[in-house]
Amino acid sequence: MLEIIPLPALQDHYNYIWLLKNKASNHVAIVDPGEAGPLLDLIESEKLIPIAILITHRHWDHVDGIPAITEKYDIPVYTPKTESVKGSTHPVGEGDTVSLSELDLDLTIMDVPGHTLGAIAYYAEGMVFSGDTLFAAGCGRMFEGTPPQMHASLSKFKALPDDTLLYCGHEYTVSNLQFATTVEPENTATQECLSQARQAREKGKPTVPTTLKTEKQTNPFLRCEESSVINAAREHSGEKLEKPHEVFAAVRQWKDNF
Repeated sequence: MLEIIPLPALQDHYNYIWLLKNKASNHVAIVDPGEAGPLLDLIESEKLIPIAILITHRHWDHVDGIPAITEKYDIPVYTPKTESVKGSTHPVGEGDTVSLSELDLDLTIMDVPGHTLGAIAYYAEGMVFSGDTLFAAGCGRMFEGTPPQMHASLSKFKALPDDTLLYCGHEYTVSNLQFATTVEPENTATQECLSQARQAREKGKPTVPTTLKTEKQTNPFLRCEESSVINAAREHSGEKLEKPHEVFAAVRQWKDNF
C-alpha cells in the first residue's frame, strides 16, 4: 500500500522532496522539504494527510520548508541529533527507529557523516533515503567530514541488500555517470546506465530510485576496492593510494574538479 513519490523542488528542480504515501488512507511522510510551496499545493490538491517530516541533514535546501509546513500541520519533525535544525521535535541517531504506524513502516536510522558531520539516512527493508551522502552514481561533497568518515559511511550503504532502492536528494545522475565512465571507461554497466539516464531526463522523468545492486556495479565511490578504480585513481593522482579511503579521497577530489 506504500507509494513513494518524488517531488522536484527549488528553482532548478534538481532537489527531490520524497513523499511516502499510504495509497489507501492518503497519509504521507515527507523527506527533506527544501521548500514548502509546491508541497503544500500537492497536499491540498491530492487531499494528503501529513504525519511526519524526516530530515537527513541540516542544509537549507533540505529543511527550509519545515516552518511553513509545521505552521499548518502539527506533526513531528525527525532530525539528526547532532545537528541544529529549526523546528526539530525528535532528534535521532544511529540505531534509533522511527515508527510510522499510518504507513505500517519502521525506519532505522543510520549515522552517515561526511557530507555533514551529523548526516543520517533512513532505512527500511527494500528502501533507503540517503539525503546527500550517497547519490545515484555519486556521493556528496565532503563539506565537513574526512575521507575516512565518508568512506565508512558509504560502506554502510554498500553493506545493504542489493535489492534496496536508493532514494537520494538530488537529480545528478547524468553528470555523475559521465564522471563514472571517465574513471572506468570499459565498465559496460556504467555506459548502459548513462544511456538510460539520458533517455529518462530527455522525457522529463527522474533517474531515481536506483538499486544498490546497480550502484555497486557503477558508482566509483562504492568501488574503491576494485582494481579498475584503484588504478585510475593512482594514475590520475600520481600517488600510491594504499588504502580504500585514500582511493576514495583521490576520486572525490577528481570529481570536485571534473
